[in-house]
Amino acid sequence: MNSHRKQLVSLAHPVYFSLLASVAAGIVNTVWVSRLGGPAVAAVAVATNAENVLLGVALVFASGTTVLVAHARGARDPGDVRAAVRGGWALCAVVTPVVAVGGYLLREPLSRLVLGGDGGPALPLAVSYFAISMPGIAVFFAQQLVDGILKGTGDTRTPMRLALLAGGLILVCDPLFIHLHGVRGAAASTVLCRSVALGAGLLALRRNALLRTAARATPTLSTGASLRRTLATGLPMSADFTVRQAGALGLVAVVARLGVTAVAAYAIAYKVMYVATMAFYAVRQAASIHTAHTRGEGRDERRAIGRQAVLLSGSVGLVAAVLLLVAGPWIMAAFGAGPGVAREGALFLRCVGPYLLLMAGFIALGGVFEGSGGAPVLLRVTLLGTAVQLPLAFGLSGFGLPGVCLALALAMGAQCAAVGVVVLRRARRERQGETAGSLARVT
Repeated sequence: MNSHRKQLVSLAHPVYFSLLASVAAGIVNTVWVSRLGGPAVAAVAVATNAENVLLGVALVFASGTTVLVAHARGARDPGDVRAAVRGGWALCAVVTPVVAVGGYLLREPLSRLVLGGDGGPALPLAVSYFAISMPGIAVFFAQQLVDGILKGTGDTRTPMRLALLAGGLILVCDPLFIHLHGVRGAAASTVLCRSVALGAGLLALRRNALLRTAARATPTLSTGASLRRTLATGLPMSADFTVRQAGALGLVAVVARLGVTAVAAYAIAYKVMYVATMAFYAVRQAASIHTAHTRGEGRDERRAIGRQAVLLSGSVGLVAAVLLLVAGPWIMAAFGAGPGVAREGALFLRCVGPYLLLMAGFIALGGVFEGSGGAPVLLRVTLLGTAVQLPLAFGLSGFGLPGVCLALALAMGAQCAAVGVVVLRRARRERQGETAGSLARVT
């Protein structure tokens, strides 16, 4: 048990700091752009949200490659490691031009879509941002794949260092580029700094001992077969992320019914929650990598890994819930929110604890499903949760933000119950299989 916990902590904490570094870089970007006025902030904000959606596309090849490389590493099969890496790069090469070129050509319609209506003064700024960021998505996608390959080899520290490198460079370059070129400078700074981090990541791939060995091996699958395997592995993970993003956007629309004050309070409180929820997703990635690796070794440790992942993530969730309950008003005040926004936001943070606890367990356990080939099942559960969450939030929004918190908790509870049913059914089938095997040996 302790060995699983130690492995999860070892893998998860660099992932967590990587996620924090990415969020911090986005905050730095927003702070400097805010000096250009409201339209500039709006343009960069919606462009960044569009990129978050595209992260779901990147997960197809990034997360799929992570699981396949981790499994091949556990099996000690260099040829399969090479096939997994080739499949990731092949799929990335197919997807990237479609997104980058299509996004560039459709930058004006895309800007109108994300801004709503005619876009006003923010429209030309968003178009100019997309003119640079969409071609630059090639760098973003490649960077995600490099991180995914390294994580599959068991190295989560190098992706953390690469994220810190990119974030540090953005901290230095943003003021200069934005001062010289405005919103376009913000996009150029991001792409340039990511390019430097990508170069460092490619060097890290060449120095990785496992990948060097795999490069000399004969791949176990053709490039086309490797691509299809990566797609089949990563697509459910990508779809799960995309459904969650869509659910989050739908929830904003529900909160908007409560007025501008509620929307502002919800936006700030949700960003505060990222500090905890990113830890859940870090444990999820660690559980996915560790589960795939142990299964590659021929060991079925799903129960033990799942138990430790839930305990680890749940501990973080419990601490976060208590802190938000006690320190909610001070946290909102630190963001400079007005009295009305601060009051609503503090109320939300004090009510969100049950949802965080349930989410901690569900998200962490999801990593075990992903690492063992159960991502399609997880996707169905996520679809169920989203289908329950939005109507509940709409119905309970009459109670204000506490009603929204209750809807979140009830929907997450439904997802936890669904996963529990799946786990119990699998355990029952395994016991029946073991009993049948024992009887066969006796007879």
